[in-house]
Amino acid sequence: MARERRLVRLAQRYVVNPPTRLLAGAGRLRDDVLPETTGRVTGKRRHTPAGARLFGDELSMVSEHGHRSPYAHNIDAGPHVRVQVRGRWWSGVAHLLDHDDAHARLAQLWRGRADGAAVRLFGTDLLTIRIDLVPDPAHQRT
Repeated sequence: MARERRLVRLAQRYVVNPPTRLLAGAGRLRDDVLPETTGRVTGKRRHTPAGARLFGDELSMVSEHGHRSPYAHNIDAGPHVRVQVRGRWWSGVAHLLDHDDAHARLAQLWRGRADGAAVRLFGTDLLTIRIDLVPDPAHQRT
């Protein structure tokens, strides 16, 4: 399991995430967002593209490595985040939902999409994350 997680993380970090980060940041991906967390050790801003759905002023996403994912560690250390959704920045407070059925949430979020199947296939410990959003007027596009 640890070897599989390491291989998936390497593929995400160097192959999948760089182009996805660019496209999500440009607002080109409909269901991908760019959460910004603060590194728990470095204090630097960290951007990790993620598949998510917006429900009113709540954003739902599923971490495929649960509490072991770096952004879950960062959220646990400091829940105040920013998220870029379709080119617009939002501030928010993230919540790690241990008691939510992450498999059911993933099915709700990614019905019929290939990336949802990939998360189910490669995910080692699914965890639902909810972010309560408010518009971030200091970082809006003009």
